[in-house]
Amino acid sequence: MTDYMVEGLVKKRAELAGEIERNQDALHKLVTDLEHMDATLRIIAPDTEIEAIRPKVFKAPEDWSKRGEMARIVLSILRTARDPMTSREIAAQMVIQRGLAADQKMLKLMTKRVSTCLKTQREKGRALSSEGPGFHLLWVIKR
Repeated sequence: MTDYMVEGLVKKRAELAGEIERNQDALHKLVTDLEHMDATLRIIAPDTEIEAIRPKVFKAPEDWSKRGEMARIVLSILRTARDPMTSREIAAQMVIQRGLAADQKMLKLMTKRVSTCLKTQREKGRALSSEGPGFHLLWVIKR
């Protein structure tokens, strides 16, 4: 094997070991916090069966975006658009791109999220809005 390959593998192994160590520290803190919570419950409500309390696991819905992903997709759609677009048109295109369920409920939710994202991008100076048909705003990317 070549030296640069070994060097890369060693570096990656060190990163993974560091990540495991950070996760173990975080896990230790969570276990300690849970023990303190249990002790507090035993003092305040001694008749509570702590073992009967089921863990609540958080699972993000499919329609959530990773950090910054929404803004990247919205700005990308605006960059490739020939004409100004409404937030609903952008949301419809986003639903198609991401392969989400194309029903009215999803479109309404994504329109609301796109609108919020666009307002933030306008504040940052990356997007511009103008009055469109009805009460809708037309959005373009700032060039």
